[in-house]
Amino acid sequence: MIRRQFLAMAMGTAAAGALGGYSAALGATNGVAAAADATADDVAAAAAFRAASRFMKTAFGNIAYAERGRGAAALFLHGFPLNGYQWRGALQRLSPYRRCIAPDFLGLGNTEVAPGQSVAPDAQVAMLADLLDRLGIDRVDIIANDSGGQAAQLFLARYSQRVRTLLLTNCDSEIECPPPALLPVLELAKQGRFVQEWLAPWLADKALARSPQGLGGQTFTCPSHPGDEAVDTYLGPLVRNADRTHAYAIGLDRNWLQGIGPALARFDGPTRILWGTGDTIFSERGAEHLDRSFGNSRGVRRIEGAKLFFPEEFPDLIAEEARALWGV
Repeated sequence: MIRRQFLAMAMGTAAAGALGGYSAALGATNGVAAAADATADDVAAAAAFRAASRFMKTAFGNIAYAERGRGAAALFLHGFPLNGYQWRGALQRLSPYRRCIAPDFLGLGNTEVAPGQSVAPDAQVAMLADLLDRLGIDRVDIIANDSGGQAAQLFLARYSQRVRTLLLTNCDSEIECPPPALLPVLELAKQGRFVQEWLAPWLADKALARSPQGLGGQTFTCPSHPGDEAVDTYLGPLVRNADRTHAYAIGLDRNWLQGIGPALARFDGPTRILWGTGDTIFSERGAEHLDRSFGNSRGVRRIEGAKLFFPEEFPDLIAEEARALWGV
């Protein structure tokens, strides 16, 4: 019953609208050709991302991250159940302008969590600060999606002097933290059933993962996403480490952003919000709330029909907005 309720909430935009939005976002007149070009481009981005992958030993664990580019740093924060691989296309496009850092959060991706280490959002923020210290980075431009957006706001509240600019896509806000659609996931995680009942079947059956009943249909705009390699990259580590996966999900079961408003209002760095209107996890009320919350918001750009993880699908859009925010 819980699963059916969640899937009913997460169906999102019809396939025709999603395909139309996909082609439009790519700026293509031929959707098939655009998809083929995007696939070829993604192969190159994926290879470059893997070549740029590193590990940093810390007290929090062995933190996996990718690093590309030089100069002023940009920090890319991924969503759940994804990892830093989500940003491969954006890193390819933005590494000429920034030293791009895309870590895997504690409990997700290839990061190896130290024994007894918390994977709750406050621990994630402390880990990010420590990682930046070890990389010799004082200040960053932050680009974030989904639960990564929650971490970005918490990082800003604690280390405002370390943030130059903030680019948020569909994510938690003080009025949706956690969003109602995540509650069935949290309940299953508490019962130790989320990985086996949801993630493992998607990992075993890529077509199911891309179906309306899977990760793709629920959170990706284009029906061909995520690709097989992305499914393996995202879900493989989570299925192999079910306990830590459940711990990460359970850590989201409270409003970590409660009372964060004054800290966001004090931040005077430029902030921009990109919001996919086809998202059934976070409502557009969240975009409006975030726009009002920041002292120097540059407004909301709505991406018609795009779902939660559109930043992975439309890296050109992310690069365009990031460069405008950075003035490069």
